Amino acid sequence: MASISPLSVDEQIALVTSDDPHHPANLICELCRNFYTLGWVTGTGGGISIRQDDNIYIAPSGVQKERLHPSHMFVLSHSANTYLRHPTPLKPSACTPLFLAAYNARGAGACIHTHSHWAVLATLINRGKKTFRIANAEMIKGIPSPATGGYHGYHDTLEIPIIENTAKEEDLRESLEKAIEEYPNTSAVLVRRHGVYVWGDTVWKAKTQAECYDYLFQLAVEMAKLGLDPAGPIDPVEDES
Repeated sequence: MASISPLSVDEQIALVTSDDPHHPANLICELCRNFYTLGWVTGTGGGISIRQDDNIYIAPSGVQKERLHPSHMFVLSHSANTYLRHPTPLKPSACTPLFLAAYNARGAGACIHTHSHWAVLATLINRGKKTFRIANAEMIKGIPSPATGGYHGYHDTLEIPIIENTAKEEDLRESLEKAIEEYPNTSAVLVRRHGVYVWGDTVWKAKTQAECYDYLFQLAVEMAKLGLDPAGPIDPVEDES
C-alpha cells in the first residue's frame, strides 16, 4: 500500500489546479463525463488514470464519475509509490493496483477501466475460453500491435486475454499482470462478467483504443447472435458471370 507524502495543503492543491484543459486532473473529469454517457462508468464504477512524467493522476472510488471535480483527484508518485495528494474523506480507487500493472509492464501513459456491457457480453460469448478473438473487421486497424511496432491489419486476428473476476477489484492484480506477460501483443485485458482494462501510450491513444475495442465487442456479440464466428474467415463471393 502506498504511503502518504507530507506535502503542504497548498502544494497538494497546486497539483490538481490548472487552467489548461489538457491537464490530467481536468481531462479525467471531462473523459469520465463522456464515458458516463456511453454507459461505461455508471454507478460510480469504472475509472481512469493518466500519467504525467512521474505523477499518476487517478479518479477516486465511490464518486459519481459524471460529477467528478479536479479536487477529487488522487496523485501518486510512481517512482516513490507515495501519494502526493490523498484527498479526505475520499477513498483511493480499487483499480489503482491494476493501473500500476499497465504502467509498470508496458510504460503506459494512461489506463482506462470500463464496465461496458458489451465488454461483459464479449466475455460471456466466450464461456470456458481464455481469450476473445475477432478478425476481418475494419476497426481492428485502430488497435496497436506492439509486436510489430505498428497497428493490427484488417485481416489480422485480434486476441484479448480474459481473466476471471474476483470479489474484490484489487485481487485481480496478479491475474492481470500474468495476462499482460503472457500476451505481449495486447493492450487490453477483459475481466469476465465485469468489464475491461485498456491502456495506451497517451490518454488519447488509450481513449481511441477503448472506443475501438468497445465497437469490436459489440460487433462480436451481434455476430454471435446471428450464428457467425467473429474470428471466422471471409466467405467467398459467388461468381455470377
